Amino acid sequence: QVQLVESGGGLVQTGGSLRLSCVASGRTFSSNAMGWFRQAPGKEREFVATINWSGDSTLYADSVKGRFTISRDNAQNMMYLQMTNLKSEDTAIYYCAARRRRFLNTLQSAYDDWGQGTQVTVSS
Repeated sequence: QVQLVESGGGLVQTGGSLRLSCVASGRTFSSNAMGWFRQAPGKEREFVATINWSGDSTLYADSVKGRFTISRDNAQNMMYLQMTNLKSEDTAIYYCAARRRRFLNTLQSAYDDWGQGTQVTVSS
């Protein structure tokens, strides 16, 4: 099992930027594909971005493509989500997730371990 803790959320104005971090402990981090998901108020949790075990392959939801960048540092057991040009519709709780496979996946059901989430609020 992997323990995941997110940080970096907060309140930001429209057009602003935030960088979310996820630190992992437990099972070998470098063998896991990772992902970011989010849940907005009154909505179901949705896929945001995913990255493979080595960090050289990524996928993004259409709604964040070109604005968000997922990355990882296996030496530090860290994953990041750089968010720019934030919009009000990006307001959500953001979750870090790990899967026991090396290759990326956009489905929530493919992930085995989840963090508690960090709140991102974008105000106009």
